[in-house]
Amino acid sequence: MIVLVPVYRPGDRLPPLVGDLRDALPGADVLVVDDGSGPAAAGVLEAARDRGATVLRRRVNRGKGVVLRTGFRYASTHHPGRDVICVDADGQHCVPDVCAVTDRMRATGAPTLGVRGFDGEVPARSRFGNAATRVAFRLATGRDVRDTQTGLRAYPSALLGWLTTIPGDRFEYEMTVLLRLVRAGLPVEQVEIATRYHGDNSGSHFSALADSVRIYRPLAASALARLTGRAEVGDVPAAAVTTSRPTPASRTP
Repeated sequence: MIVLVPVYRPGDRLPPLVGDLRDALPGADVLVVDDGSGPAAAGVLEAARDRGATVLRRRVNRGKGVVLRTGFRYASTHHPGRDVICVDADGQHCVPDVCAVTDRMRATGAPTLGVRGFDGEVPARSRFGNAATRVAFRLATGRDVRDTQTGLRAYPSALLGWLTTIPGDRFEYEMTVLLRLVRAGLPVEQVEIATRYHGDNSGSHFSALADSVRIYRPLAASALARLTGRAEVGDVPAAAVTTSRPTPASRTP
């Protein structure tokens, strides 16, 4: 298992997260990909490396989509045949939830999302944003995904090459991946996870206006494709994922 952690201007939560992930998933490799944070992040990234992470650094900030593709490309090249789980570094994902999502993906062989219930104290913009995109996603695809913007996602190794071809440099990348999986008729597993926000989600680099526009653009394109019966370029072939595996669910990478 490769645990892929995309970061931009990471805080002090990153090094202990790396250690906790390695303890909970013995044998897993933690891959941190930095999105051009600059010299100010050097200390935190070095501390993550000291905890056992492989750290890749991009010179220029390009966006989460670019960082995820960088991580998938590195994993498929240096660790072929190993599954990948993506984990945000802002403290929203607790380690037991990471393990639960990993276990479900291993048991089913299908891409798996850690979906939040948005209960308790949730920033208003996050609650409204998820509700709106959930409705829009259902209208565009006919499928209900409870948390379309979750960053906790596990992918089987068979999908890594395809994931490097999906367009989108920023947060719209994850939406496009989800849309194309669903458009291809592939199963997408959902595991309920805790809803956690820190300081009114002040650690998020999501731009409410610009990134929302980017996210809704592929949603609109998918809705149009559904209405016209047109296949979207880059749809994943159904054969790319085996929906059953002989390996039982476990936490052993």
